[in-house]
Amino acid sequence: MTTLLVAATLALALGGCIRLGAGKPPASLLTLTASQALAPGNGASGKGEDALVVYDPEVDRTLAVQRVAVTVDPSNVAYLKDALWVERPARLFGALLAETIRARGKQLVFAADDRAALGQRRLTGRLLAMGYDAGSHAVVVRYDAVRSESGKLATRRFESRVPVARADAETVGPALNAAANAVAGEVADWIG
Repeated sequence: MTTLLVAATLALALGGCIRLGAGKPPASLLTLTASQALAPGNGASGKGEDALVVYDPEVDRTLAVQRVAVTVDPSNVAYLKDALWVERPARLFGALLAETIRARGKQLVFAADDRAALGQRRLTGRLLAMGYDAGSHAVVVRYDAVRSESGKLATRRFESRVPVARADAETVGPALNAAANAVAGEVADWIG
């Protein structure tokens, strides 16, 4: 009983010392949700080596954080107030790409970190923009894709812009989701 009382007292005392970040957290976190998703009960089968492996895109330091980038001008970047991603943008976009391609149901698709990812076909690339552009009052998602298959490479740039009325998390979040889904759909069409 005494040990339990001491442990409870220590837990309460330490609870006041723990601080989860600076300042007030945002009311919600932003994420990407696939507008084209594989329906429950559906799937694909085939040889592992024929599968498409989708890698999270590379990003520069602007997008390597959970904050939403704002392009102020060609040489200045800021971050949108009270807007945070639930996870790094590259990880969210990579998962969205894989799910969108998977939803087409034409091929086996794995994320690169999946243990079953043995496929010889690869989709890699670089996420160049996924944020708000102050100059055009629009969100921008820009992705340079690289497809490799049977020793052959193909590249293509994809971009979607969605105008927004206000630069706040409530407006920018859904617009980024729409733009990312538009790019993912175009990439899925390109992959075939």
